[in-house]
Amino acid sequence: MFERFSSSPIVKRIKRILLRIDALIDSSMFDSGRRSRELYEDFSAFMERFHVSGFSRVAVELSCEALTLGLAGGVVLLALAGSAFQMTNENDWLKQTDLAVTFLDRYGAEVGQRGIKHDDSVPLEQYPDYLIKAVLATEDRRFYEHFGIDVIGTARALTVNARSSGVVQGGSSITQQLAKNLFLSNERTITRKINEAFLALWLEHHLTKREILQLYLDRVYMGGGAFGIQAAAEFYFGKSVKDVTLAEAAMLAGLFKAPTKYAPHNNLPAARSRANDVLNNLVDAGFMTPSQIIAAQRSPATPIDRKRETAPDWYLDYAFGEIRKLAAAGKLGDNRVLAVRTALDSNVQKRAEEVIEKNLREQGRSYRVKQAAMVVMEPDGAVRAIVGGRDYGASQFNRATDGSRQPGSSFKPYVYLTALMTGKYKPTTIVTDRPTCIGNYCVHNYSGGYAGSMPLAMALAKSLNTVAIQLSQAIGNGDSRVGRAKIIDTCRRLGITTPLEDTPSLPVGQSDVILLEHSAAYAAFVNGGKKTTPYAAVEIRNRQGELLYRHDRDAPPQPQAVPYEKVVELAGMMKKVVEEGTGKRAQLGEGIDVIGKTGTTNGYKDAWFCGYSGTMGGCVWYGNDDNDPMNNMTGGTLPAGTWHDVMAYAHQGVPLKPIVGLKPDPKAADAVAANGVKPLELGAPQRPATLSKGAVQALESIQLKIRTIGGGKQSALEGPAALASQDEPRNSSHGFRAVGGVIQ
Repeated sequence: MFERFSSSPIVKRIKRILLRIDALIDSSMFDSGRRSRELYEDFSAFMERFHVSGFSRVAVELSCEALTLGLAGGVVLLALAGSAFQMTNENDWLKQTDLAVTFLDRYGAEVGQRGIKHDDSVPLEQYPDYLIKAVLATEDRRFYEHFGIDVIGTARALTVNARSSGVVQGGSSITQQLAKNLFLSNERTITRKINEAFLALWLEHHLTKREILQLYLDRVYMGGGAFGIQAAAEFYFGKSVKDVTLAEAAMLAGLFKAPTKYAPHNNLPAARSRANDVLNNLVDAGFMTPSQIIAAQRSPATPIDRKRETAPDWYLDYAFGEIRKLAAAGKLGDNRVLAVRTALDSNVQKRAEEVIEKNLREQGRSYRVKQAAMVVMEPDGAVRAIVGGRDYGASQFNRATDGSRQPGSSFKPYVYLTALMTGKYKPTTIVTDRPTCIGNYCVHNYSGGYAGSMPLAMALAKSLNTVAIQLSQAIGNGDSRVGRAKIIDTCRRLGITTPLEDTPSLPVGQSDVILLEHSAAYAAFVNGGKKTTPYAAVEIRNRQGELLYRHDRDAPPQPQAVPYEKVVELAGMMKKVVEEGTGKRAQLGEGIDVIGKTGTTNGYKDAWFCGYSGTMGGCVWYGNDDNDPMNNMTGGTLPAGTWHDVMAYAHQGVPLKPIVGLKPDPKAADAVAANGVKPLELGAPQRPATLSKGAVQALESIQLKIRTIGGGKQSALEGPAALASQDEPRNSSHGFRAVGGVIQ
C-alpha cells in the first residue's frame, strides 16, 4: 500500500518540487556566503588603506574614545539642561524680572526693596570708569573676551583651590552670576551649575556685553539689604554711584565676594582690607598704575555711620518670588512698580534670627552643627517670619523655602492621621511596641528597647518607630505598600509636594520635605483640617496707591483637606507630645495649649521641631549643608528650645486663639478672655507694644478725613497704619516704628 502510494505520479512530482527547493536554498546560501566573503575582503582591503600603527594608532584610539565620551557627555548635559531651556521660553523673560517692589511689614513700616529701581537706575556710561574697572578686575577680568564661560579663569580657579585644599577663588563669570540671579536659586548642586552654564551661553547670545554688565550691577546683592550697586552706594556712602571716589569704588567692588562679611557698616576693618585687595587687583590687571591707587590706599573710604540693623532678606526673597508669580499670572496687570504690605512681623523675625545665631554661636561647636532654619506661620498661612540660614551674606540659599531634608519622626503625624482616617484606630486604641520588620527592613526605637502595650496617643508621645511601621501595614490591611500610598496621599492633601520615596522607612520620615511646606501642613492640625497655603503678601498697591490685590479678597479660600473630627483627635494626641513626650521643652507655660512633634534622622543629620498654638507656630530645623552628622542632637533639644524661645516672645501681647476642636483648659480660657496677653517669663525679652485693632481703625478714620480736607492722594507706600507711624521715631532695638497697627 505504501509502495503504491509512494510510486504514484503525484507523490513523485511533489518529491521533485521539494528537491528543487532544497537545491535552490543550498545554492542561494552558497552564493550569499561567497558574496559576503567577497564583500568583507573588499571592505578589509579598503580599510587597510587607513591602517595606522605605532604612536599614530595611539592618537587615533584616544581621539575615538574622546569623541565617544564627548558625545555621551553632551547628551547627558543636554538632558540636564532641559530645565534651563524652559526658563527662557517666555518672550518677556526680562520684563518679568523688572519688578520694583517696596515691602512693608504688617505694621506698615518699610522693611526693604527688591528688583531694580526704575526711577533711580543709572546708565552704565555714567558710572565712573575706575568703578567698572574695579568690578572687572575683581570679578571677571576676561569679561569682554569670553563667550559667557571663562574657561581659562575656571581652570585657574580650580588649580588654585586644589592647591589650597579649599575654595579660594571663584570660577563663575559675571554672565554666569547674572544667570543665577535672574533664573536660579543659590542651591549648591551640579544641576544648578549646569543650568547656570547653559543660561550664561543663552544670555551672551541674546544680550550685548554692556547689557549683561548693566543687569548684573543693577541686581547683585551688596549687603545691608541693598540690591544693585546704586542702592549700595546710597546705603553705605549716601551718594549716587556716579559720585563715588576710587576708594569708595574699591570698597563697593569688594562686596561681591561676601556682602555681609565685608559690609563696612558691619566690619569696617575687613571692608578696608578687602578694598585694598581690589586696588591691587586694578594694578595686577593692568587697568591702573601703582601711583594712581596710592592715594586711595592711604585714605580708605569711610561709610555713613549706620546702626547695625539687618534687613529680613530671607523673608523678602520669598515674598518677591510670590509677587513675581502673581505678576506672571496677570493678577497685577501691567504695573511694575509696587508697594506690598506683608504679613511679616519684624519683631518676631529679628527675635528668630537672634535666637538661632545665639544657639549656633554658643552650642554649635559642641553639637557640631553649622546651619539652622525656621518658619513662623499663622494657621491660615500668613507667614510672620522666615530664617533661611545663619548668614544671608555668606549664602543666599534659603533653606526654609528651597531646601529639602529628611523630617525624621516629625513626619509621623501624617502616618497617625492616616491611621485615624481608616476608622480602625482611636487615640485610646492599644498598640504594642515590639520588634517589627518588613522584609529585610527591621526598625528600632531611639531608646533601643521596647515598651510593650500602650494607647496610640502615648506611642506618638514617645515617638516609637515600631508603631509607625506597624500602622503603615495596618492602613493597607496588611499590605505596607498600599498603606504607604495612603500616607503619601494624606501628605499631598495637606500640601507636601516633594517626591516621597515609597520605601519601608517612609513612615519614620526618611524622605525629604521642604520646611515651609512642612510648617503649612502642620497648620492643618490646629485649624480643623483645612489645607494651608503659605503667603506673604497681604495687600499690593501700584505707584498711584491703587489696590491691585488683597489676599482675603483675591486668594482662594482654604479647602477642607482632611476630616475635621480626625484632625481634632490627632491634635489631642500631639498635645501630649509637648506635655508628656519628647517635646517638653516647647511648652509655653500656663494658658497656651501647644501641639507639636520632634524629629531626628539617622546619624543625627537632621533635627526638627514642628509645633503650633492656636495662634501661630511653624518648624525649626538644625543640620549641616554637607549632611555631616551632628553630635547627638535630637529634635527635643536645640530645635524645641529654639521654637520655645521664639514663640514665647511672639505670643506676648497677641490675642490668643484656641486650637480648633480642642477644649482649652480653664487657664487657657482665662488667658483668651483676658485678650490673650501672656505674662512675661522671667528673663525673656519684652516685645514692643503695638496699637490695638480698634486704635488702628480710629487712626485710619482720622487719616481719611485729613486726606479729604487736604485733597491729597494716598502714596503707594501708605499702609493702613501709615498715619500711626509717619511721625514716630524708628525703634532702633527692634527695627520697626514703635507705633503701628496689628493685623488680626
